[in-house]
Amino acid sequence: MGNGELAERTGLPKSTVSRLTQTLVAVGMLQPETARRAYRLAPAVLSLAHAMRTGSRVLAVAAPLMRTLAERERLNVGLAAPDRDEMVYLESIRYSRRTALRNVVSGQRVPIELTSLGRAYLAVAPEREREDLMRVFRRRRVGQWSALKSEIDDAMDCVRHRGYCAASWQPEVVAIAAPLQMKEALYVLNVSLSTADDCEAVADRLAPKLLALRGEVLVGLDRLAVEH
Repeated sequence: MGNGELAERTGLPKSTVSRLTQTLVAVGMLQPETARRAYRLAPAVLSLAHAMRTGSRVLAVAAPLMRTLAERERLNVGLAAPDRDEMVYLESIRYSRRTALRNVVSGQRVPIELTSLGRAYLAVAPEREREDLMRVFRRRRVGQWSALKSEIDDAMDCVRHRGYCAASWQPEVVAIAAPLQMKEALYVLNVSLSTADDCEAVADRLAPKLLALRGEVLVGLDRLAVEH
């Protein structure tokens, strides 16, 4: 992307964008594409992501437990955090149809308003932040907002009363999610699988496994805090 497109997407003045890209090139975060008058991310960005992952307490505790659940139950298991109007996967362990595990690259983003991950987050998000996000969603999805808002409200109510919510925003994929609340941040755990079964029936079957995983993660985090 070039300075013009960056300015358009961010809403920043082109002069500001130009100064920022020059600085990011100087510190090794961007690489210039001279022929296209554009920039691409430099390898140093990957080092930042690696540092984040290796330094994350929640990932250190959750990832092994997630993998155990995925292997035992043949489920997809994920951990995500909010970033503006999307959820970002910090870890995603996918169980393929060929009974072999493969990792989806961390950093995948999904929309908050359509997914169980996002709706579970909305249920526990600070009220001001939730209201701001709902206004964004209403503007983005004007034609379907009435039905979508009803789905979001039902999901948030389910989280508050049952501890989880379900969604099937991709064909024949059912996912359920539960918030993982910590003092310093909010995360969301989810499990999903490919199935043609009824969403509610699948959610009833998967919920105990997800809630047990959340409990194990919280116990592990408490134990880690005591040790350090």
